Amino acid sequence: MLTFPKGFLWGAATAAHQIEGNNTNNDWWVKEHTPGTAIVEPSGDAMDSYHRYREDMKLLADAGLTSYRFSLEWSRIEPEPGFFSRAEIDHYRRMVDTAHEFGLEPVVSLLHFTVPQWMFARGFWRNPEAPSLFARFTEAIVPIVSEGVEYVCTINEPNIAAMLAGGETASNLVAFGLPRPDLAVADALLASHRASREVLSSVSGLKTGWTIATQAFHSTGEPGADETLRDYRYSSDDWYLENARGDDFVGVQAYTRTFIGPDGPLPVSDDVETTLTGWEFFPPALELGVRAAWELSEHVPVMVTENGIATADDERRIDYTDGALRGLHAAIADGITVLGYQHWSALDNYEWASGFWPTFGLIAVDRESFVRTPKPSLAWLGAVAQNNGLPE
Repeated sequence: MLTFPKGFLWGAATAAHQIEGNNTNNDWWVKEHTPGTAIVEPSGDAMDSYHRYREDMKLLADAGLTSYRFSLEWSRIEPEPGFFSRAEIDHYRRMVDTAHEFGLEPVVSLLHFTVPQWMFARGFWRNPEAPSLFARFTEAIVPIVSEGVEYVCTINEPNIAAMLAGGETASNLVAFGLPRPDLAVADALLASHRASREVLSSVSGLKTGWTIATQAFHSTGEPGADETLRDYRYSSDDWYLENARGDDFVGVQAYTRTFIGPDGPLPVSDDVETTLTGWEFFPPALELGVRAAWELSEHVPVMVTENGIATADDERRIDYTDGALRGLHAAIADGITVLGYQHWSALDNYEWASGFWPTFGLIAVDRESFVRTPKPSLAWLGAVAQNNGLPE
């Protein structure tokens, strides 16, 4: 067996807006319903996981997984500035308790892209008060994470968030489809992350960090490509990994790779296998991301907070995950501290501008009835979790 460390977390990840349904008070809901939007379809009821989270967690636990990463929806908890919903705080606290009921270690994300409409109207991350507003939100959710939670992700993929802010578009959440980052927004996200960590430091034993979408950039080798790669990678990935130094852990979210030529990122070649999102099928992306995070953060422990593919062929999902995990094991064998692996995603869900058709889930969901159907990939990953390893 290729055995993983004792206590290694085996789980799956979700995000509130992508599965809960009817998050009518956040910025993405407005974007989805704006006339002329490039977003394929609105999120609507999504997977109705706001009401069905117990069923979702039980399916993961029954399969053999030991962890579940989920996010809090800021717009539910603070629907108007300074007003905090006790009922919504209690709802997410029940999710933590339910995870423990089913033997799952909860990994809680405070922000997974969406913000309340009032926050967006005030300038989003360009508002000078953004870090203090995020700190105030963090103070409000302390009761959710103050007991029974060991890991909190403050901000999901700040590097992608800064790129989105560079052009306010989300045609494809990989380098070729994204604008260059707004560096002022990057600074605001870092300040917000640090302010949130300061608040959470009051909770004994809580470990905090942010999660970075590592993009496995490769040079084409053409004249000037290596120089362009260094500059492009620094503002896209490396700066965020460097700023994880001193955190309790850093999340790595890896899916594919991007080639960089003299003029920047290139579209995926026509001669490679691609997923439903048009990304290259490239399992080594995970190992490369973990190694980069470990090196650039100066050996902050790593947690894989997302990894997976959008495919209708579940056997290819298993093949991809098997390859990714073998690379992850190689990184661990070289002395890198990895805390756990959270597959993206637990459920087929709402994939932002692309709508519902890119299926990343270990569990299929009927859009009409919301009936959940576990896929063979869930049983496969559950068996890996129970063995805490892969056959050599």
